Amino acid sequence: MPESVARTVARERRPAPGAPPTAREPVNMWVEDEAIGPDRVRAFVAILRTRGCYWADVKGCSMCGYAKDTLGRSASPDELGQQLDRILARYRDEPYVKFYTSGSFLDDREVDPASRERIAKAFAGRARRLLFETLPEFAIEPAVGAVRDSFGGDVEVAMGLESTQPEVLGRLINKGEPPSEYLAAADRLRTYGVHPKAYLLLKPPYLTEVESVADVVRSIEVAQSRFEAISVNPVHIQNGTVVEWLFRRGRYRPPWLWSLVDAMRAGAAARGSTRLVTFPTAGGLPRGPHNCGRCDTTVLAALEEASLAQRFDGLDALDCECRAGYARRRDLEGVGIEA
Repeated sequence: MPESVARTVARERRPAPGAPPTAREPVNMWVEDEAIGPDRVRAFVAILRTRGCYWADVKGCSMCGYAKDTLGRSASPDELGQQLDRILARYRDEPYVKFYTSGSFLDDREVDPASRERIAKAFAGRARRLLFETLPEFAIEPAVGAVRDSFGGDVEVAMGLESTQPEVLGRLINKGEPPSEYLAAADRLRTYGVHPKAYLLLKPPYLTEVESVADVVRSIEVAQSRFEAISVNPVHIQNGTVVEWLFRRGRYRPPWLWSLVDAMRAGAAARGSTRLVTFPTAGGLPRGPHNCGRCDTTVLAALEEASLAQRFDGLDALDCECRAGYARRRDLEGVGIEA
């Protein structure tokens, strides 16, 4: 991708600073199926409107367009408090609560420490588990410990590891830290008494289907001893990203669901005792992971059931006429880098 295009993408990534009315409203809220150990539960999900990830201002990840959902500036403690009030008005004591900020919940520029503690306390005694995301440099005991102690229940800290291959993570995904930083942060989080979770990316730009499956499986093998849960996230096309620039020019296709099935089947054999899940965004849509359209709903349902039950044998029986065509196209792609 030309450097001038990369600069344009970076400029367009961040919205203009939001007015106060916008800052009082979270980006979105919804309820979804999840599991805590063997128990299937409902999870309440909220996206706070904050300044978002600082890395998006520096360089940004090639597939991430979440900066477009941010406030474009830091939210004040009062604005975050008003967002929390709206969130609590929708909350119905779901046992699993997930807070996202389009960045790092532990970055003081996104959520100040007092607001983090206030959010955690609001769900203390009501939810069993609280999840939030962070970059590894913010996963330090003072910040994590304050949230942990304020909540009092299980705390799960998710990080976008994406790949354990330094070349894939740094050159193709454009992350700012090497895999070793994420692995070290996971080790720290365990000592803090919280549960580390890793996101792995299926099919970063410039990888073939074969390479992307191999990268995910290898990353599961490396990460499974450090993380208590691993989520495989197939790329979906977000606005204002390098991936979208490639997609619009016919240079990128979102991953086939068959690649996700292959990655989960092989990953299940390599995961050890680590929980392995996938809940694809935009599954079955042209800008998300998809097959031929006829089998997408069936395949997505099987992947969700496997993730919730932690039983992956049901994936073996999946089939469709399009699978043979997928296999032929996959073989024709070849392997561009060592897989």
